[in-house]
Amino acid sequence: MKTFLELARSRQSDRAYEPGKKIDPEVLNRILEAGRMAPSACNGQPWHFTVITEEPMLGEVAKATAGLGMNRFVKDASALVLVTQEPTNITSRLGSRIKNKNYPIMDIGVATAYMTLAAEDEGVGSCILGWFDEKKIKELVGIPKDRRLQLVLSLGYSTKAKHEKVRKEWDEVISFEKY
Repeated sequence: MKTFLELARSRQSDRAYEPGKKIDPEVLNRILEAGRMAPSACNGQPWHFTVITEEPMLGEVAKATAGLGMNRFVKDASALVLVTQEPTNITSRLGSRIKNKNYPIMDIGVATAYMTLAAEDEGVGSCILGWFDEKKIKELVGIPKDRRLQLVLSLGYSTKAKHEKVRKEWDEVISFEKY
């Protein structure tokens, strides 16, 4: 079993999946549960996860996620998780206004990151996508017009080997006591 740091080091954005290989429903449910259990400002939980696993919807949503040469690999994903921003509770809304911070967007990022790490733990590849035809996907799956589809998370079994991560040096991104 990997430690959390090992998961963080090995998780990568996978952009090539084994076509047609399904994710076991129990595995998928554990990935989704990780997102559901993520922390959020004032416990606002400003998310809804719409899971797409079956054709023809999977293919239609994948098409709406690919455009201008971006995200063509999504057609081979086993599942797509659409992360929609939902209204949050009053304390989170007030805190966002008072502190001029968009807590719901931060919370959605955290929840999505939790799912990617859970996927890595399960041997499932993932990629967080922000480039997609929001209007088309909302129409396809019935997301209300007053909601924002913020992210699409692709999931599948990667066909590419892990690569070494390239990151900035420790001293470039971490300091103690002073910037």
